[in-house]
Amino acid sequence: MFFHRSLLLGVSTFAVVPFLVLAVSPPWESGRRHGELFVASSADDASLRTRIAALSPTVSPDDARRVAYAAYMTGLELRREWHVVWLPGVQNLLVNMGARKGGLCFQWATELLVRLDALKLQTLELHWAESFANTSGEHNVIVVTARGQAFEKGILLDNWRYSGQLVWTQVAMDPEYHWTENKSELARRLGRARDVVSKQVRSTMKSN
Repeated sequence: MFFHRSLLLGVSTFAVVPFLVLAVSPPWESGRRHGELFVASSADDASLRTRIAALSPTVSPDDARRVAYAAYMTGLELRREWHVVWLPGVQNLLVNMGARKGGLCFQWATELLVRLDALKLQTLELHWAESFANTSGEHNVIVVTARGQAFEKGILLDNWRYSGQLVWTQVAMDPEYHWTENKSELARRLGRARDVVSKQVRSTMKSN
């Protein structure tokens, strides 16, 4: 997504962007909960772990713990690697100008998807979610559900919205977006990531 929908007016004029960056504090500084959004406090956030585990009696607490840890750390690590700034729309502008290597919403989602897929989760499934698809306001996140559970029952994990700080909520309770699942996009992105890994392995084997 190019601009956070609630920030469109605030970043519409490039000349005022530096002043907005200085004047607007990140929303997580004023509290952990914002509407139906929750801000993860750590890589071992108890509320997130508990909520994922509560998706179904079949969900392994260890799977829930590993997902919460990976999602939080993905945001933390990429925020440093990509030199992410607040606001998210400003980061997007910098990426599109070539001044940053990453930070668009689909990049956050793809990186998280690849890392979660690598966990080989036994009791949870991953979903690619999109809102305002095929528009300038498109946003993408990863949703986790219990195996066989409906997408709408899942928990969304969003590293983009608060500039690398992990926010989460139940899919149907998001106050800003209406989410739909895109299974083909999930398969495409996982397939591409696995191809890259396969090529790297073959290259390593040849060099040895």
